[in-house]
Amino acid sequence: MKPLVDLSGKRGLVIGIANEHSIAAGCAEAFAHCGARLAATYLNEKAKPFVEPVATRLGVEWLAPCDVREPGQLEELFTQVHERWGGLDFLLHSIAFAPKEDLHGRVVDSSADGFALAMDVSCHSFLRMARLAEPLMTDGGCLLCVTFYGSERVVEHYNLMGPVKAALESATRYVAAELGPMGIRAHAISPGPIATRAASGIGRFDELLDRAAATAPQGTLVSIEDVGAVAAFLASDAARRITGTIIPVDAGQHLMA
Repeated sequence: MKPLVDLSGKRGLVIGIANEHSIAAGCAEAFAHCGARLAATYLNEKAKPFVEPVATRLGVEWLAPCDVREPGQLEELFTQVHERWGGLDFLLHSIAFAPKEDLHGRVVDSSADGFALAMDVSCHSFLRMARLAEPLMTDGGCLLCVTFYGSERVVEHYNLMGPVKAALESATRYVAAELGPMGIRAHAISPGPIATRAASGIGRFDELLDRAAATAPQGTLVSIEDVGAVAAFLASDAARRITGTIIPVDAGQHLMA
């Protein structure tokens, strides 16, 4: 009997590995451990040397550049998926960006351009990926993205990313509803704070980590491996009747006022 979390033969695209400590890397490791075939992306040539060792260690079949701000690059990525694999079974979107001056200021002071760029990279890119993945998921599939509880509550110093992640979560629900008839599921995974390169851009992030460890019912921080385990389950057939969810992986912190 096969294990319930079995991704053998499934083709997965992982977008957002920055280095071995990133959430996307933890998810990719879980996918690989469960038998998936993987492709992954790197932001640009400067980032590539940090992604290649992770890809090599996990047996990623191929790497491609993906900067969603560059016209045509995302479309080219999905063309490669079609040419190399002929289809796709699951996708992880684990990218976010906001200009520093907008991220570190009050939300009410954010510039229109900064707000629009943060929404485009962090939220609308997920919708673009869903649209491009749809014709490749002829036998159904799973679309995953990464959010944070700053979408629901005001988290000090999270600032502009709060409204942006709220939009991403809403987008996930609409993707699940609209692509459900095609057998395509969508989820947003909401980890507690994790010390990643991306998180280092948030002001006083160490305090956020300390507060999470002190207030979570389980009394601990979560790891990229914890997030990866949930991602692998959601991408597997064991979760085939679950869709449209925002799933916290935060040692219970979301329960606390």
